[in-house]
Amino acid sequence: MKKITLFAMLIIAAISANAQDIQLHYDFGRNIYPDEEAGRQKVTLTVEQFKADQWGSWYYFVDVDLSRKFTEGAYTEISREFNIGKQGFAAHAEFDGGLNRFGSFQQAGLLGAAWNGHNADFSTTYSVQLMYKHYFKSYDYTNSYMSCQLTGVWSTTFANKACTFSGFIDFWRGEKANQHGQLVILTEPQLWYNFNSIKGLEKTNLSIGTEVEISNNFIYNTYNDKTFFINPTLALKWNF
Repeated sequence: MKKITLFAMLIIAAISANAQDIQLHYDFGRNIYPDEEAGRQKVTLTVEQFKADQWGSWYYFVDVDLSRKFTEGAYTEISREFNIGKQGFAAHAEFDGGLNRFGSFQQAGLLGAAWNGHNADFSTTYSVQLMYKHYFKSYDYTNSYMSCQLTGVWSTTFANKACTFSGFIDFWRGEKANQHGQLVILTEPQLWYNFNSIKGLEKTNLSIGTEVEISNNFIYNTYNDKTFFINPTLALKWNF
């Protein structure tokens, strides 16, 4: 317990000074699925940053999952892209992993290509990534295996900058306990209302909104054979 709490605090301290935003989500998953998701976290703190430079861009986020009694886990994804030409293509490298109070998440490395784009004023951005993915044997009962992943990322601000719709969708090859492959789908669209669009609150960087986690074959469920879940949140975000 002390290890994971310290890990989460160090990550937040290291990132938050330059973070683009911090999000706080209250998760309704365990209320919707009291049996299948009885142990699901109630609160998630997310810190994320995107930074472009002359060679490409960095992006990373950390999700810290909190329950009433525990820091359940800290999960991170860190990626680096190197631009190829001027048509939006880039080489993409990524690491996924983290710790939870039972040990660790299974670590994975990804390498592939991305195609990125935006409209004239950058109010809409998008990215499509196709990557080779390799899972590492991270703890007992896990296996090292090869996979691949297709990812789409988007963000658009509309209604005179009052609203932002953003998110991602991932498709990848997972592995069952019997080592047979399965398609895993995970998407987390977000919808935000931005207070700085209100006259007199232009310097208020607070947004209120929701995230809806929709997944299949992603959530570990030993209660029954259900694989498809929809988990909404109520959230606050502060942009830096």
